Amino acid sequence: MSSSGGGGVAEEVARLWGELPVRVDWAAVAAQWAAAAAAARAAVVVPAVRALVAVSLAMTVMILAEKLFVAAVCLAVRAFRLRPDRRYKWLPIGAAAAAASSEDDEESGLVAAAAAFPMVLVQIPMFNEREVYKLSIGAACSLDWPSDRVVIQVLDDSTDLVVKDLVEKECQKWQGKGVNIKYEVRGNRKGYKAGALKEGLKHDYVKECEYIAMFDADFQPESDFLLRTVPFLVHNSEIALVQTRWKFVNANECLLTRFQEMSLDYHFKYEQEAGSSVYSFFGFNGTAGVWRIAAIDDAGGWKDRTTVEDMDLAVRATLQGWKFVYVGDVKVKSELPSTFKAYRFQQHRWSCGPANLFKKMMVEILENKKVSFWNKIHLWYDFFFVGKIAAHTVTFIYYCFVIPVSVWLPEIEIPLWGVVYVPTVITLCKAVGTPSSFHLVILWVLFENVMSLHRIKAAVTGILEAGRVNEWVVTEKLGDANKTKPDTNGSDAVKVIDVELTTPLIPKLKKRRTKFWDKYHYSEIFVGICIILSGFYDVLYAKKGYYIFLFIQGLAFLIVGFDYIGVCPP
Repeated sequence: MSSSGGGGVAEEVARLWGELPVRVDWAAVAAQWAAAAAAARAAVVVPAVRALVAVSLAMTVMILAEKLFVAAVCLAVRAFRLRPDRRYKWLPIGAAAAAASSEDDEESGLVAAAAAFPMVLVQIPMFNEREVYKLSIGAACSLDWPSDRVVIQVLDDSTDLVVKDLVEKECQKWQGKGVNIKYEVRGNRKGYKAGALKEGLKHDYVKECEYIAMFDADFQPESDFLLRTVPFLVHNSEIALVQTRWKFVNANECLLTRFQEMSLDYHFKYEQEAGSSVYSFFGFNGTAGVWRIAAIDDAGGWKDRTTVEDMDLAVRATLQGWKFVYVGDVKVKSELPSTFKAYRFQQHRWSCGPANLFKKMMVEILENKKVSFWNKIHLWYDFFFVGKIAAHTVTFIYYCFVIPVSVWLPEIEIPLWGVVYVPTVITLCKAVGTPSSFHLVILWVLFENVMSLHRIKAAVTGILEAGRVNEWVVTEKLGDANKTKPDTNGSDAVKVIDVELTTPLIPKLKKRRTKFWDKYHYSEIFVGICIILSGFYDVLYAKKGYYIFLFIQGLAFLIVGFDYIGVCPP
């Protein structure tokens, strides 16, 4: 009964449909949609991609020019032996006073030499540094400097009461040994690291100090650090900052740390050296440096308006006419993040902060009257635009978007010099920083392209001042490497995890099970799949010859996306 009724309804619908005066020609509809898509492609998509190609090539040439300039400067510095102590006056502290004293009055000479040592404040900001607080405090307290001419200031912002108690007891232990060490805490964590450093300068005993040596909690300076750096400030009144080089104790822990070593070695050996030699300016690295307190005050003190308070202070100081000097022969031991999660958060801060600072200071830089026109151009164009904006932008847009998309568009042609020659020269210029890792260059470039996804997002966030612009995530050292790598000098590497500064760290309180879908990085997986699909299309249809690069670059995204980089987090 119901079956025959259903058949009757179907027949009636078919009869009414047949009587309609309008017929739908689906083939014609599809042809119209195809024509519209082709018109949009010709009018919008192809011109837009061509514009991206032109912009990417222009930025690539900018980066090439900057790398060649840096290489030429560093080559000249080495060829003519233009070391910092040859460009600026450098004499051992106390030598002049001792020589001026009577030769037959040895005691008078020693007293004069001791009095020549200026008062130095050593600041160590800390946040829940359970595993490394002894190393950093011990290294600072072992600096060769008259005990009555140095103050060690531990700025403890720890939220873990157990860690805070341990740090305080460590300071009391060194006090018992006669070291002038101060343990300082504050009632709130406003401004994070910048706030702690600013608060530390308000104490009365700081008024007696002329210089500040700064070390993050995982940094361990050699005992002669002050003896080799402070003389630059004492004998050259125009110098505000002496920056030293980082030495990485866990660089061989995994591929992730090797890649970081390659990037940072180039930054210190070449970028910092070139900035110091030509412009007497570079970005302060936030640690392992010595500042003139008068320069900090002249620049307006510490500000917490961005997540790169160190760079903010450096830019404001140079706009006041102060000079910086980089001393690469002095190395300070430190650690590298060994988990990808920690490294990704660090890179977000290092990419977002500079872009945000550039937005806040671009007009101020151009309007400044205290520095030369060329120094302003260097600061605005070379340091900020090329180094902090273009480098992040072109890496992702060009290598991870434009080249894969061009495979799908036969109208798009990228010149060979822009695909092969220029990128090769840029890579070789950067790879010379770590010759021992030259065999890892291809893997390093692929990884840097993957990281450009996060860096461009962070840079855009900083420019637009969007959601995560002021996000600050600290890397908490676990010290696991100390248990696996023996080191007679006590410079063992440590692993890191990252913890939001607003989150108290109470270790081993409870175990939290990681959800299956939280283990992977879906943005990397998505980009990797898209690039690999472009590679297959190139093999089957486009025949542009990009497929080898597309396959290995897509695979690199997938490897990182499935978290097969770095050590496994605890």
